Amino acid sequence: MATQRTLDMDYVHSQFPALSHGWTFFDNAGGSQILARAVERMNSFLYDRNVQIGGSYEVSQKAAEALMDARKAAAQWVNATRPEEIIFGASTTVLLQNLARAMVSQFADGDEIVVTIGDHESNIGPWVRLEESGVKIRFWEPDVQTGRLELDGLKAVMTDRTKLVCVTHVSNIIGEINPIREFADYAHANGAKICVDAVAYAPHRAVDVKAFDADYYVFSLYKTYGPHGALMYGKYDLLLELDTLYHYFYGKDKVPGKLEPGNPSYEMAYSVCGIVDYLTELGERAGESGSTRDKIVAAYDAIATQENALTERLLRYLRGRNDCVIIGQDDNRDGTRIPTIAFRFDGRNAEDICKAIDAEKIAIRFGDFHSRRLVEYMGLSDNAGVVRVSMVHYNTIEQVDRLTAAFDRLLDTTNQ
Repeated sequence: MATQRTLDMDYVHSQFPALSHGWTFFDNAGGSQILARAVERMNSFLYDRNVQIGGSYEVSQKAAEALMDARKAAAQWVNATRPEEIIFGASTTVLLQNLARAMVSQFADGDEIVVTIGDHESNIGPWVRLEESGVKIRFWEPDVQTGRLELDGLKAVMTDRTKLVCVTHVSNIIGEINPIREFADYAHANGAKICVDAVAYAPHRAVDVKAFDADYYVFSLYKTYGPHGALMYGKYDLLLELDTLYHYFYGKDKVPGKLEPGNPSYEMAYSVCGIVDYLTELGERAGESGSTRDKIVAAYDAIATQENALTERLLRYLRGRNDCVIIGQDDNRDGTRIPTIAFRFDGRNAEDICKAIDAEKIAIRFGDFHSRRLVEYMGLSDNAGVVRVSMVHYNTIEQVDRLTAAFDRLLDTTNQ
């Protein structure tokens, strides 16, 4: 039996300067804290290489090297085949809007795109807007009680005109890992491509685009310990087919530049090297001595160990209250529940709950989290939506216990 990997928590906490400011951050699905290493990479670019790439002079050449180093690091992070399969952008929303623009010429009138009501609007809205071009949108509905997406639901909406399936790897409300490879296999077997929103997955588990067989895979850096920015993976042959979003002289073969109009933020991209360095060292500290990719996978194994403990600690508390409804599965069977947990307390306004917890210097959040279609579909839009506690590996059991004690003080006092 393989040894369970664990985190060096002292090392972890030393890498995030903001953790020393007295706040407990349980709003990580909205944005994680940034690594010192990511900031250091950004600063080094801005101080030492802050020029446009493409010049013949030395500093410009070093700027280009930094951007390529970022693509290489990102390729290792997601297990891409080549660095040119990495596209950088301002956010997941922007990258998916750009992808939709770059794909529009591939659709004929009456072709279909499947989107999921269970997704963040970033992976719905850009595709719905293609209806203006004659594309038909078909909605893949989750189970109304559990929010879970099932393959049978996909089978029910796909037809021989379906060209693209858009799905979330993990809903930022339901918090359950979807079987992406299963969905991808079915889509591909029926002549469609698959585009995966991985924003709520990438902070918690190792990304392997080859194993998932994803055609396009997108997530945000500011939710994976970096600055505001995002990256998209695309299979190289599919990227070649996309229309250019840049100047007319950027031909279809100019990948990835044609998909980064105006060029990406170089310093944002370079921060990825710092994120990957951190994951690599985490893997080493967890006992892995193999390749960089092996260390990244080991790091996420250790992250999952820590996060599974956090998830079960909070879920056990919430299960024990007879005035609480957990959204999604109420346990962490087989480690398929990531530590993004949404819930409601009977008759209580979610905004009021969060504002009361603010006084404890514990950051949580309320609302629909830009997954409004899902919240409305499940009948959860009243009382300011849901309360969400979203944890990552730098959080601790002690912090969870502080939160639940605060809930007890608030709820049991006001219920008397």
